[in-house]
Amino acid sequence: MTRVYEYDVFISYSRAGGGHAPAWVRTHFYPLLVDLLQDNVEHQAKIFYDDNVGVGGKWPRQVCDALQRTRVLVPVCSPKYFHDEWCLAEWHSMAEREKVSGIADHERLIYPVIFSDSVNFPGYARERRMRSLKRWNQPYPQYQQSLEYHDFHREVQNMVEELVEIIQRVPEWQPDWPVRTPMPEQPPGSKLPRF
Repeated sequence: MTRVYEYDVFISYSRAGGGHAPAWVRTHFYPLLVDLLQDNVEHQAKIFYDDNVGVGGKWPRQVCDALQRTRVLVPVCSPKYFHDEWCLAEWHSMAEREKVSGIADHERLIYPVIFSDSVNFPGYARERRMRSLKRWNQPYPQYQQSLEYHDFHREVQNMVEELVEIIQRVPEWQPDWPVRTPMPEQPPGSKLPRF
């Protein structure tokens, strides 16, 4: 069976350690990005977001398969993002794809958005142009009723226009695109004495 790209965008964000980023992605960023992307492409736009992995789904496998079959990675950057093993694996998988596909420096497959901070991001992240969404990082549902939300909508619309251009230029899908995974956790040591 021939496999091809399945997703236009893969949203990568850290769930670890609490914070507002997961609620913001779920409440505002993901639904708005889906709607605006749908309005701007001729095909059925599809975004991978890990909340869409169903109960009982094989989470690590589905994430890896989705990443391999995604055109563009959109990391939601915060200080916790760059300490999360899964987020780093997703970022570095796509960075490696950029290298092996030989795309030009101005044609990137990683489109980072800033949720918070940015001063403490690692050098490899700070060297990329990022779209700052810090001004609109409110996770509360009622935020959608504010006047400021209209500015957020306009900013994500601008982002989608850039994403559509990137999506149209991605290299042809390859079955051997690299996908990194974190090292598995070591099982805890036995608490029973050894004889």
